[in-house]
Amino acid sequence: MLEVKDVVVHYDGAIALNRVNLRVEEGEFVGVVGPNGAGKTTLLRAISGVLMEVEPGKKERPSLSGTITFDGERIEKLDAWETVKMGIIHCPERRRPFSEMTTLENLEMGAYLRKDKEGIKKDLEWVYKLFPVLEERAKQMSQTLSGGEQQMLAIGRALMGKPKLLLIDEPSLGLAPMLKETVLECIKEIWGSGVTILLVEQDVAITLDSAQRIYVLAHGRIAIEGTREELMKDRDVREVYLGL
Repeated sequence: MLEVKDVVVHYDGAIALNRVNLRVEEGEFVGVVGPNGAGKTTLLRAISGVLMEVEPGKKERPSLSGTITFDGERIEKLDAWETVKMGIIHCPERRRPFSEMTTLENLEMGAYLRKDKEGIKKDLEWVYKLFPVLEERAKQMSQTLSGGEQQMLAIGRALMGKPKLLLIDEPSLGLAPMLKETVLECIKEIWGSGVTILLVEQDVAITLDSAQRIYVLAHGRIAIEGTREELMKDRDVREVYLGL
């Protein structure tokens, strides 16, 4: 479904990604782990097209070379809204709800490009089933939600876009252990429904517990990749890259 090949990203004069290669097959749950500054978020932003948007306060876009292919089509030069139309939905780190909108309005914004009213209604019901608290908070301003509720909202909003490939960036960030477990179980349920998932996480234990294959990103490069079993049986990998 997704192939990232020899991707290099220069960001603010420095190399953020250095010849990164990664693949995700349809129906897979793939994880990317690594320390802060390894390039994990940049990788997801490059795939979704968000990277090439000029950020407030920045004069230049990052530069990207290499190829990114989704369902056989090159996407590395597409804008974010175009990748959304193709079915790539990015759930960003730090939740980022539309703070001046209610919970329900945030969810509806996730379906902004869709025209299938019945499908949108069914997906909203599914989101409420996954995260019942969002239905309880439907009329509440999103900025007043707790951190855990905002994370559920971010994932729910992404689901309203009807993803083929769901990119999830650091869903456990800042959450209490019990909430982390709840969010992870919901992500597994989403995967079980047929959505392909690429998960970025700093919490290695979460990724090892859920992903079928794992890439370890360090200093902008893929240091190693494999299944949980393959990574765990190598003592050096466990100590050096996974910190276990």
